[in-house]
Amino acid sequence: MTGFGARLAAAVGMRGPLCLGIDPHPELMRAWGLPVDVDGLTAFCDVCIEAFTGFAIVKPQVAFFESYGAAGYSVLETAIAELRDAGVLVVADAKRGDIGTTMAAYATAWLGQSPLSCDAVTASPYLGFESLRPLLDTAAENGRGVFVLAATSNPEGATVQRAVAGGSTVAQSVVDAVGSENRGSAAGSVGVVVGATLTEVPDLGALGGPVLVPGVGAQGGRPEALRGLGGAVPGTLLPAVSREVLRAGPDVAEVRAAAERMRDAVAYLAG
Repeated sequence: MTGFGARLAAAVGMRGPLCLGIDPHPELMRAWGLPVDVDGLTAFCDVCIEAFTGFAIVKPQVAFFESYGAAGYSVLETAIAELRDAGVLVVADAKRGDIGTTMAAYATAWLGQSPLSCDAVTASPYLGFESLRPLLDTAAENGRGVFVLAATSNPEGATVQRAVAGGSTVAQSVVDAVGSENRGSAAGSVGVVVGATLTEVPDLGALGGPVLVPGVGAQGGRPEALRGLGGAVPGTLLPAVSREVLRAGPDVAEVRAAAERMRDAVAYLAG
């Protein structure tokens, strides 16, 4: 079984490092002239799937589907399946974090054999890094990946993530723990999430895995300013863009053109 890290590296090498978001925010749906209901959600996803086919990675924001209940999850399941059938790697932005059997159930849902299973999922380690063990183990067993929140760009995050414990910040301890998970692998399948707008970031030099970098574009992160972020190894940074591209909709060609412009802007990060 080819691991997520190796599949990701191959996809980035062929299609670039850009990670495109599917964020069907109600305001954006209205701007597209869509109803804020399941029909509008379906139409929104149809545009995104068509526009993003041929790109390396797509990241649906689970919350915007969950808000519609079971019908929203059905739309998400379809979107995941269609993207993966098109050869696009899918990262579920679910930010799951819990303990014991509950964490194991989340692992089965997002990284096992359920209809929601993706190539990777985002996760929160702030119940303790080892609370993610069921998720990490399920990912390894199924050739999938995990992106662990390390340093996020929301102001509230700093109170926890920049706190010092045992001689290093909590964010750095998360990065170091992920590095230990990846040790011995040529292309690690466990990555971290580091906000693009941060002025202080952890040392990523020994991570051994990918770095998802949300906040590029409309949120203020500059695509030309990411080289060497945190000392990350070349080819491991994955700029994540949503609104900067999606506000070009609802025309498929316009959304695709905006995505291609952003892909070109970050192509220098591929190697």
